[in-house]
Amino acid sequence: MSLNLPVYLDNNATTPVDPRVREAMWPYFGEKFGNAASKSHAFGWEAEEAVETARQQVADLIGASVKEIIFTSGATESDNLAIKGVAEMYADRGNHIITCQTEHKAVIDTCKYLAGKGREITWLEPDEHGRVFAEQVAEAITDRTVLITLMLANNEVGTLHPIAEIGKVAKERGVLFHCDATQGVGKVPVNVDEMGVDLLSLSAHKIYGPKGVGALYVRRRNPRVRLSLQMHGGGHERGMRSGTLNVPGVVGLGAACGIVAEVLPEEAKRLTSLRDRLEKLIRDGLDHVKLNGHPTERVPNTLNLSFAYVEGEALMMKMKDVAVSSGSACTSASLEPSHVLRAMNVGDDLVHSSIRFSLGRFTTAEEIEYAAGEVIRSVKELRELSVLYEMAQEGIDPGKIEWKGN
Repeated sequence: MSLNLPVYLDNNATTPVDPRVREAMWPYFGEKFGNAASKSHAFGWEAEEAVETARQQVADLIGASVKEIIFTSGATESDNLAIKGVAEMYADRGNHIITCQTEHKAVIDTCKYLAGKGREITWLEPDEHGRVFAEQVAEAITDRTVLITLMLANNEVGTLHPIAEIGKVAKERGVLFHCDATQGVGKVPVNVDEMGVDLLSLSAHKIYGPKGVGALYVRRRNPRVRLSLQMHGGGHERGMRSGTLNVPGVVGLGAACGIVAEVLPEEAKRLTSLRDRLEKLIRDGLDHVKLNGHPTERVPNTLNLSFAYVEGEALMMKMKDVAVSSGSACTSASLEPSHVLRAMNVGDDLVHSSIRFSLGRFTTAEEIEYAAGEVIRSVKELRELSVLYEMAQEGIDPGKIEWKGN
């Protein structure tokens, strides 16, 4: 098989749409054009039926009931609706929210917004692998806590939080629990009851569906979760999210979830093997390479490495035929160092030298071999220009040198 360049290893930013998903969506761009909210004729009924089929596919994937799935424009909107919705609806019970320093910006910025409105936010500190634990959450809960919001899998390093253990604490203490599962759905098994979550966000374009559509799971019993509306209008989505539904997108999300349900175990095993192969090849060819994230408790497709004595941006530019990232796609326009790695106490030098490799359904073994070769070549060429690397090779620790100016 011939190798097609460039090689795409940035699947945590977005995934290509699976051909089967495109096929499912296509009729709803043409002859099946009805509005799912049009209840008086066949065109609307046809669209509504497609939407409800997709709702069932999403529900089945995460172990929910069909009435607990609300369609949104994506995980960012789902996060906003969940966090702001709970904070406002349950304001009479308390004003305290618990989250973590390594969350996605959709959660961090929403919590910062609420802090500006008088809410108290506890920012849990992760360990060196990026994990927080149930004991930390339990210690942070007060009688004014209304919400815990923690991601399932980190978008930059792939680390998995022990969500089920945290969910148990939340249930015992009677606190609502929201999980941004955007980077976990499709990579690891997800079951809302086993995880003990009351709200869960996901996005189609991370699981080989289209961009611009996502879902929010909202628990209907034990407890029944209520949300303050963030979008007002026609009362769509059981009154929780007004706006005409993106029927082709919703169909695509449903189809993507249906495929995940079929292929997840086999796909996870294959991606773990390819990811570990990529890491071994790189480590065999280079020294001073550090893994960021948990070595085992992480999603199968993600590998975040720091290459000491190399600038990450320079490395990415040098590997023009390998598409990778230095962090989150949502903040890649910023030159600020990764807030995730900073929170994990990764040194500034290694933060700036980190690269995220995120593999996907269509990644091949041949592409992994090529990418590893490009990484090794590029790092070696850049290090040839580094005085610090030369010193390290001579046994001198550059970090302990006192540099003096003129």
